[in-house]
Amino acid sequence: MGLLKKDAQPFTYADYCQWPQDERFELIDGVAHAMGPAPVRRHQVFAGEIFRQIANALKGKPCQPFIAPFDVRLPKADRADDKTDTVVQPDISVVCDKAKLDERGCMGAPDWVIEVVSPATASHDHILKRQVYERSGVQEYWIVHPVDRMVTVYWLIDGAYQRPDVYELTSTLASLAVPAAVIDWNELPTD
Repeated sequence: MGLLKKDAQPFTYADYCQWPQDERFELIDGVAHAMGPAPVRRHQVFAGEIFRQIANALKGKPCQPFIAPFDVRLPKADRADDKTDTVVQPDISVVCDKAKLDERGCMGAPDWVIEVVSPATASHDHILKRQVYERSGVQEYWIVHPVDRMVTVYWLIDGAYQRPDVYELTSTLASLAVPAAVIDWNELPTD
């Protein structure tokens, strides 16, 4: 559920930086979206294992993975950082352009984003965040479903996500945007 600013003006990154540290929000088009309580254990196990595999694969390479909480600021056009109205915290993001990284996180689209869904976040990840990642230029977007043991993969071509590919969480799957990273789904728990 989004929160609206009292004076009807959209929130910005400057506002976001003033919010209490003990509450997590994402900011999408100026609307604050509460992230809720900590994710369930299965979510954390999946996100942690996928991150571990990516980090191991990219060790010594130019691309760098990050795990939430990690702010990804997605400005529109030439907006100043403090005027940015979209700040998300993907479960995992991989950035290959080090110029996008600063002490606050990432300014601009990561090359690859992975969201691990839970029942509370499924529609948010599939609809709203997919639209944000697409318009921002995220080359590859994976939505991992731990319970259903499947992954939905979007690939950006000519500024738009193509029809997604859907895979069972069996065998291995390589990223197209970051080919050195191959996820071995057999390393993830089945219970």
